[in-house]
Amino acid sequence: MFRFLSVAPRRSALVLVSLLILVAAGGIFWYSHATATASSNDSLSSLDHAAGGSADDAQSGTHILLGLARDAMHDNRLIAPAGSNAWEFYLSVLQLEPNDPTARDALRESFPRAAVEIERSINQNELDEARREIDLLREFDRDNFTLALLGGKLSAARNIETKRHEAEAERIQQEAIAGASGK
Repeated sequence: MFRFLSVAPRRSALVLVSLLILVAAGGIFWYSHATATASSNDSLSSLDHAAGGSADDAQSGTHILLGLARDAMHDNRLIAPAGSNAWEFYLSVLQLEPNDPTARDALRESFPRAAVEIERSINQNELDEARREIDLLREFDRDNFTLALLGGKLSAARNIETKRHEAEAERIQQEAIAGASGK
């Protein structure tokens, strides 16, 4: 029993020393990372000044968004999924730079393909997704006749779905009445 008591302080001391070493190593890593990041930022800043100007936040944001949009186009994410598609990235570019020719041209050129994807969503009865996609395209071209037609097709599909649900509810209600009267 006494032997156990003499080993316990050594174990706790060993654990304590290990924790201190771990914390010190973490602190050293953090400090070296922070120093490296700061020095690389200083280097980039001095390169920008040497090149004749400083990087504009909107410009760098625009370049990042254009890169994300190109990647999304390459991955066939034209208007879906929500939050990670080319159209949303290009529209974000236009919020930063309203006259950006790259974003405007890409949206104009991809509009017909996007309309086909919306029609496919409607045909597959993905009506909420189709509504989101139509709204997305309307942010770029509010008065487009194709979008008006797709909106009409979506409305008709919603009416058909509502009638189908109503018929199903009626059938279930009739079965419940028949089951209750049969008891």
